[in-house]
Amino acid sequence: MDTISVIIPTFNRAKLLARAVESVFAQESPCDEILVIDDGSQDDTKDVVQHLQRKAPVPLFYSYQRNRGAAAARNLGIQHAKGNLLAFLDSDDWWLAGKLGLQVAAMERHPDYLISHTQELWHRKGLRVNQKKKHHPPHGNIFFPSLRMCVVGMSTVIIRRKFFAKYGNFDETLLCCEDYDLWLRAGRQEPFLLIPHPLTGKEGGRDDQLSRIHRQGMDIYRIRSLSALLDSETLSFPQKRAVIHELEYKCSIYAKGCIKHGRPHEGIEYFQLASRYLASLQEYI
Repeated sequence: MDTISVIIPTFNRAKLLARAVESVFAQESPCDEILVIDDGSQDDTKDVVQHLQRKAPVPLFYSYQRNRGAAAARNLGIQHAKGNLLAFLDSDDWWLAGKLGLQVAAMERHPDYLISHTQELWHRKGLRVNQKKKHHPPHGNIFFPSLRMCVVGMSTVIIRRKFFAKYGNFDETLLCCEDYDLWLRAGRQEPFLLIPHPLTGKEGGRDDQLSRIHRQGMDIYRIRSLSALLDSETLSFPQKRAVIHELEYKCSIYAKGCIKHGRPHEGIEYFQLASRYLASLQEYI
């Protein structure tokens, strides 16, 4: 029988953490343990966890590390977790009723899938927000839909431990987009099982979210991820062609921004990066 560990990385979100943890407590099908990984918080996070531990229906563990980023926090959780199914939940998100039971049951029916994910309910300032079609999570081959942006929600996934043995952990050199990077590394050959129900709640528009903190530079990390994929020489030709065209698109946007903001040398470097990969594509043809 599968054992389930829930990994919750957090950083200075004491006011939101309880909502996330209590949404795990409320699941009808319980997990076996919850691990809160504190990435160097300077607020009351530890006190919040200690209060939650007194009423936790399952073991609730707390680990503290100096601030190293979300990727490092998740990797520490993977290292300490005892389960063979690893469920991830960001501390500003929450699970809806029945999420864990439905998703684990689906994975039991489909044992060949190493990873599953769900749809999300989006909120902003307390109001429901409708997702655009481009944000809808895909089933099966997620590689091509994921090139433009991350369409697999971090708080929706449950992953078999062997997934990480096969594809590696989160890249700790990426300050953001580490999920985008891992999904592409795996998605080039691994199908993702979609549970077509909105089972995860997500709230946007807050200043402490990584997508806002790194908004101006997110494409740098995506460009690095795409470049690493190309350099790995593990892509099929259709995948390589799609990655190069996406890389050209992202490099062009970022380079133009550099030039606009007085960093022409950096902009030229990104134009040249795209040109090198485009040239390699022509040679391949």
